[in-house]
Amino acid sequence: MEILRPALINVKGRIYRKNAVREEHYEDEEEDDFSYSGPAIDQFMDEPCDTSNIEQTDKGFRCAIDVPSVLYKYIIGKKGETRKRLESETRTSISIPKQGVEGQIVITGAQKAAVVSAVTRVEVLIETFRRKQPFSHFLTFALNHPHIQEGFQRFKDGVLEHCSQDMGVDGSVFQNPAKLHLTIGTMALLNEQEVMRACELLQKFQSFIRDITKGKPLPLEVRGIEYMNDDPSMVDVLYAKVSVQDGSNKLQVIADRLVECFVAAGLMDKEWDRVKLHATVMNTLFRKDPSVEDKGGLGRHTTKDREAFDAKNILEMFGEFYFGSFELDSVRLSQRFSSDCTGYYCSAGQVSFI
Repeated sequence: MEILRPALINVKGRIYRKNAVREEHYEDEEEDDFSYSGPAIDQFMDEPCDTSNIEQTDKGFRCAIDVPSVLYKYIIGKKGETRKRLESETRTSISIPKQGVEGQIVITGAQKAAVVSAVTRVEVLIETFRRKQPFSHFLTFALNHPHIQEGFQRFKDGVLEHCSQDMGVDGSVFQNPAKLHLTIGTMALLNEQEVMRACELLQKFQSFIRDITKGKPLPLEVRGIEYMNDDPSMVDVLYAKVSVQDGSNKLQVIADRLVECFVAAGLMDKEWDRVKLHATVMNTLFRKDPSVEDKGGLGRHTTKDREAFDAKNILEMFGEFYFGSFELDSVRLSQRFSSDCTGYYCSAGQVSFI
């Protein structure tokens, strides 16, 4: 099946097949190395690649690629083997800044086709290993309004009073009320330049948001809870339902368009056709790490990381629980593993609805 349905890598709109040719290890991580499966180097003049950033020099051709420093090691490889192999196979020279120094990877060669080949392979490597990086930022709608926090505390107190005898139900699995939020999408922003790109993109989106909201905050209601598996006695996450009070889909439209915009810019991977608008209120991962962030129910944690709890009584007694209403007035680019003066995530940027 791997032959019939090979893994594909999207690099700036171009699709490449991922070929595992060797396994390498980086700091106890097991990674694959990849090669470009295309025509030989002397045929690369017909490669459908944007070569506008390849410059002609006195000695041949040159291309500089912006690469976050945390990804250098994947281009270098163990004992420099990956870089040596790329240079040998493409007949180019690849210059990489020192580890930890943000800069550009510079590829030079006597033939333009050779430089194109090396650039393509390096970009595939970068895109592949970028996907393996833990997310650092995420777009959020903050739900930590005082009314919602008060409602959440009532919910928590009620559950612990009536359901603490049920399997796995205790205070350690509840969300921090100051961090209640809706996750729109997550990103691995690997240096300050990428954070700035994300902030600038979010600012450009402001006019669209204001067209939807008519320059006013969105009145939201948080009511009811739900789960996402087929057995309420074995769940690991419970979510609060969030809706616009006028019954419109304005919040959904904003979330979906934001994801489309950030995916198109290469800053986010699209996982589903529509954003699932829900807020985590209970998660067994909080038991192990209270600072863990929910990834919209689609986290990178495996099932072996999860513990289950019995939510049957919670759903029966609190299925339509009213957490409260408030007016949402912004979308934020939130920083993972951080807290501001309110207890919510630190904001790298935000756009107001007003």
